[in-house]
Amino acid sequence: MTHDLPLTSRSLPIALLRARERVMGPLRKMLANAGVTEQQWRVLRVLKEEGPQEPTHIAERACLLLPSLTRILQKLEGKGLIARRVHPGDKRRQIIDITAKGEQIIQDNMQVTLRLAEDIRTQLGPERHEALLDLLNDLHDLKA
Repeated sequence: MTHDLPLTSRSLPIALLRARERVMGPLRKMLANAGVTEQQWRVLRVLKEEGPQEPTHIAERACLLLPSLTRILQKLEGKGLIARRVHPGDKRRQIIDITAKGEQIIQDNMQVTLRLAEDIRTQLGPERHEALLDLLNDLHDLKA
């Protein structure tokens, strides 16, 4: 076995970063126009998709660290995009929900989001696109 580092063109971390930039680059303009960050968008998407939930679950589903999520939730609440309420079974916990204003941001940008996603799917081809998603999910599920 060699102890040389792989070429950057064959480095998984670098390939993942390049792929992320290819996917997120076009979305950034839309997000800037919508007045939300990438992280805020992910939180809104999780809440829209999965409904009201606790911050720890949001952090996991939106791929965020809990301390970062705390700041993101403060910003989203300040913009009127989310609402907090006390957990009915435990007054120390809270439930976060997307507001109508938050849902409207998703709705207003849905066509752009779908078009950008379809562009990538078309360029890769449906089978390779699905295979890529499967592989990335498999990678996520590997034991550390």
